[in-house]
Amino acid sequence: MKFSESLKDYRDFKNVYSNGKSFANRYLIMYVLENNQELNRLGISVSKKVGNSVVRHRITRLVRESYRLHENIFNSGLDIVVVARNSASEVNYAEIESALLHLSKLHKIINNEVH
Repeated sequence: MKFSESLKDYRDFKNVYSNGKSFANRYLIMYVLENNQELNRLGISVSKKVGNSVVRHRITRLVRESYRLHENIFNSGLDIVVVARNSASEVNYAEIESALLHLSKLHKIINNEVH
């Protein structure tokens, strides 16, 4: 079952940035805003300052995969934007996954009973 889709429109990103709540850690910044829908929409932003296209796409894949594997523990009805920091270019999957789950716990958007 699919719980989420991608957040692609610039206006949607801007809306989450300006109206959402944010928390950050060493590798990622996460903005969360309720979207009044049944599913979550995930947007990933990796600036050119982080690295070349190979590095940026790698980080995007790592974030998307960490979210996909833990999608079942996230609350529904959220727009989530994950912004990668420069330090994310040097880390592996486990550290990105840990950073994503850490921010999710700070936002209180995951079900603790399951995890």
